[in-house]
Amino acid sequence: MSGAVKQAARSLGNNVKEFRLHLCQTSSSSAGVRNFIEQHYVPLKVANPHMPIMVRECSGVVPRVYARYNLGVERSVELTDMNSNQVLSSIQNLAKKI
Repeated sequence: MSGAVKQAARSLGNNVKEFRLHLCQTSSSSAGVRNFIEQHYVPLKVANPHMPIMVRECSGVVPRVYARYNLGVERSVELTDMNSNQVLSSIQNLAKKI
């Protein structure tokens, strides 16, 4: 596991109850999210076995990550044209917000 992924896994903490990644299976705007899933999903899930990290694919959808916090509060970030490391950074930033 790379240092960046280890840091992300630690920073997920207890603030977030669930992450959802929405992406298109074929669009270029979702390429970074697809790469993120290939490179970082398994290490993040291993480091956070009880946190739901869901992947939702839909043709033509705008790539986005949603974070659900306590009391049903949700925040999201658009991931259009981001690379894998930018997606990881967006997840880290959402994990820090309450």
